[in-house]
Amino acid sequence: MPDLAARLLSSPLGDLLHEAQALVRAGHGNLVSHSRKVFIPLTHLCRDVCGYCSFAKTPRELRSAYLSPDDVLRIARAGAAAGCREALFTLGDKPELRYPAAREALQDLGFDTTVQYLAHACELVLNETGLLPHINAGVLSEQELKTLRRVSVSQGIMLETASSRLSERGGPHFGSPDKDPAVRLANIDAAGQLQIPFTTGILIGIGETRTERLESLVALRTLHERYGHLQEIIVQNFRAKPVTRMSQAAEPDIEELQWSAACARIVFGPEMNIQVPPNLSYDQFPELLSAGINDWGGISPVTPDHVNPEAPWPHLDRLAAATHEAGRLLVERLAVYPRYALDPARWLDSTLRPRVLAHIDTAGLVRGESWSVGRPEAPARRVIACPSARGSLDGIVDRATRGLRVEARDIAALFAARDSAVDEICSAADELRAQIAGDTVSYVVNRNINYTNVCHYACRFCAFSKGRGHENLRGSAYDLSLEEVSRRTAEAWQRGATEVCMQGGIHPSYTGRTYLDLLGAAKKAAPQMHVHAFSPLEVFHGASTLGISVASFLGMLKDAGLGSLPGTAAEILDDGVREHLCPDKLKTQQWLDVIENAHRAGLRTTATIMFGHIETAQSWAAHLLHIRDLQESTGGFTEFVPLPFVHMEAPLNLKGLSRKGPTWRETLLMHAVARLVLHPLVTNIQASWVKLGTAGVAQVLDAGVNDLGGTLMNESISRAAGTAHGQELPPADMEALIRSAARTPLQRTTLYRNAPAGARERSFAAPELQPIVQTPLRRRATASAAVMH
Repeated sequence: MPDLAARLLSSPLGDLLHEAQALVRAGHGNLVSHSRKVFIPLTHLCRDVCGYCSFAKTPRELRSAYLSPDDVLRIARAGAAAGCREALFTLGDKPELRYPAAREALQDLGFDTTVQYLAHACELVLNETGLLPHINAGVLSEQELKTLRRVSVSQGIMLETASSRLSERGGPHFGSPDKDPAVRLANIDAAGQLQIPFTTGILIGIGETRTERLESLVALRTLHERYGHLQEIIVQNFRAKPVTRMSQAAEPDIEELQWSAACARIVFGPEMNIQVPPNLSYDQFPELLSAGINDWGGISPVTPDHVNPEAPWPHLDRLAAATHEAGRLLVERLAVYPRYALDPARWLDSTLRPRVLAHIDTAGLVRGESWSVGRPEAPARRVIACPSARGSLDGIVDRATRGLRVEARDIAALFAARDSAVDEICSAADELRAQIAGDTVSYVVNRNINYTNVCHYACRFCAFSKGRGHENLRGSAYDLSLEEVSRRTAEAWQRGATEVCMQGGIHPSYTGRTYLDLLGAAKKAAPQMHVHAFSPLEVFHGASTLGISVASFLGMLKDAGLGSLPGTAAEILDDGVREHLCPDKLKTQQWLDVIENAHRAGLRTTATIMFGHIETAQSWAAHLLHIRDLQESTGGFTEFVPLPFVHMEAPLNLKGLSRKGPTWRETLLMHAVARLVLHPLVTNIQASWVKLGTAGVAQVLDAGVNDLGGTLMNESISRAAGTAHGQELPPADMEALIRSAARTPLQRTTLYRNAPAGARERSFAAPELQPIVQTPLRRRATASAAVMH
């Protein structure tokens, strides 16, 4: 501390601002966050008598000691109607210890303490409006912190200063027991032990010295290093208010505020969120962006700042414009910051986790859009109001377009792009698409045959598979007869299909022999049909039940007529995520090994990713690099298929443990970044019309996509998860969609050759599908018995 303090105290302001700006760019890029909040002053009564405070009142100055529950809900509902997501509860410290009127009011409300009533008010707001409480309730006991943790996503208390000198007679904190720095630091320490996302900071200009400010910041940094719980540091400037003891005190000027904010950034480093309230600087607030801040705090479109009522919030449009003029981008966050929102099992009460996850994107910021995967609503066309923010991404994009391997951290940076940077990345991807595929958009006429929905795995994202006791979930369990598999294959061939795609659950009685029988049934019905079948998990399972190697089993499948494999069951190739998503499924390396064995055996495969659930952009980057590296070794991938997570019926979402699928921005970027990162090794990027709908597909065609997959005829897996899009997109409709995007349709085979003329003719003259028969469960020889014999 002495060396750092000496440097900060002696350095010119310009040097500190330059250093702070470099640090904030390293930690937060060009983003500046804010929270749309409604301010709920539960009580203005307080036992403290701070010399600068106009928030605290006496009972005779108030109509009522506390807001009533109806008053609380009226304010909260107005906030919710205005698009707020945070309910900021502010109140004085333990007024019942000073005022009989407070005790009487609490008794009338049915509570013994202010904190008990506060917890009740927070629960009301949560349940009735969905707003997420953030609580500034002063000094609290450990038990009170625990109580409020159950009903709030974050809490806070301003340290203000670590100097006990200011609590002496004549100081601003004299007569205010809750402003004792040791007491407040102990409170912040207790919050850390309880893993509460916590807001704190310093108040400058109340008589402290610059050295004391630095000592306060270092004291907070010490606690954060111990627990990691300080989600933001607020640097707040004193404003003199009438009818207070300090009404004539000098206020710190903008340069003093800049110096303090820059020092906070330097003391805490690049990752911390440093906030300065914009309303307390009036028209000068844009100058604060030069001091290393990355947050404007809570901004209310409904209520005033009750602590500083003389200082109105800047209008959000003005705040966005000022941020934009400084070359930064205003984004919305929740009352709980992204780092903590993305680790809810550690930082949030279990009842609050679903509420937070429902609001956030992969970066932990507010989703900010109504579009959701599988819903009938079309994604909004992007309207760009900010200049390019790509800047530092140019070098990454250039490296990718030259076909060079891009590092994981740079891929994650591409996924973090927002506003016009997204469009520039999509444009770069689409230029590559044009170079490789021209204006052609291909598709295959195929049929999906999901031969069983019984599965002994318990993947937490899957709404398709059924156990024997899950018949209430989207229909009964089934296990297709070989005759039905043959019938569907023959019908598909008659309707112009050149491919059947066969996958199913991992039925506990299935063996490798079962998969060979399924393959045989399809090939017998239509010998020329390309059978695209069996995920790596099914191949692994089949080999295990026969007691042979994966390579040997793949050889048997190929000899029996298997044409290629779907690269599904990949989900996210990140074992840290897979441990929570599908813990009993193949590990990342096992999946890669099966795919590599298939490629070595001469069987081409697709590659997929399922995104938008519990993973991060770093997970996406790792996944793409696994695909690229394997493709560079084997050349066996035909295409890459992003599969956005359909959340509606997924068990993970129903239990409140996942996000609500990817945002449209993330969906665009997944297709575009995949094109860039996999270039030139994987030449086909496919979009799923089942998940995106035709309107969504039309937009991703401008983001590097050159293939729309299959017409399907039947689709079960996405439909089971809740998508509203159809089960078949006939060739005429597929080609009309492609032409509507000013592209040229091409009907292809599975391996990207032109579809035979006869098949194409049949596909356009296809009769109606016959009703399918979902063969009820029947007994099969068990896998263990098959191995024994």
